[in-house]
Amino acid sequence: MLDVRAQPPVHGDANAGAAKAAVCGACHGPQGVAIAPNFPNLAGQSATYLYLQLKAFKDGQRKDSIMTGQAATLSDQDMRNLAAHFAALPAKPAGKPDAASRGAQLFLAGDPAKGVPPCQGCHGPAGQGPASPWSGAPDTAWHTFPRLAGQSALYVGQELGDYRHGKRVGVSNGRIMEGVAQHLDDEDIQALAAYIQSL
Repeated sequence: MLDVRAQPPVHGDANAGAAKAAVCGACHGPQGVAIAPNFPNLAGQSATYLYLQLKAFKDGQRKDSIMTGQAATLSDQDMRNLAAHFAALPAKPAGKPDAASRGAQLFLAGDPAKGVPPCQGCHGPAGQGPASPWSGAPDTAWHTFPRLAGQSALYVGQELGDYRHGKRVGVSNGRIMEGVAQHLDDEDIQALAAYIQSL
């Protein structure tokens, strides 16, 4: 298992990454905003997070019928460059979340009665991940947590389901999410996914 807590911040050549990113754009969009709701947005993610995900696909710790094959041909420097490229792109513009929704409650306050911690504890109050001002620690392992804001409800729901069923535990943060997702029922997942998409 990849221990992301020991991962220093990743740096790469964004221009070199852009030159290799054409194939990525077929699913994740030419500007890193996905073209279909079952693919994640990459624009504005932490370079460290993106690099670790590519590494997990390449090493077989995370499995996907498309990404496993795509990552297999990448060198370590390619992964760093692609991560830097997508991290440098502007993230999807913020939406208008419903602060009174069940999803907002779970994201911002959790549900102590069910053992669900607030998502904002790791992903920031606006779901913007490690680049958000709340972290205040640009050189720590916080860069291993993803930006969630604006990800499609379909994608978020699929990933939370995978965590709940133990299908996404190739990195140490996956163990955290597996534990959280065990306490989410289907309605909670739908509510969180809808809220995250609206951020």
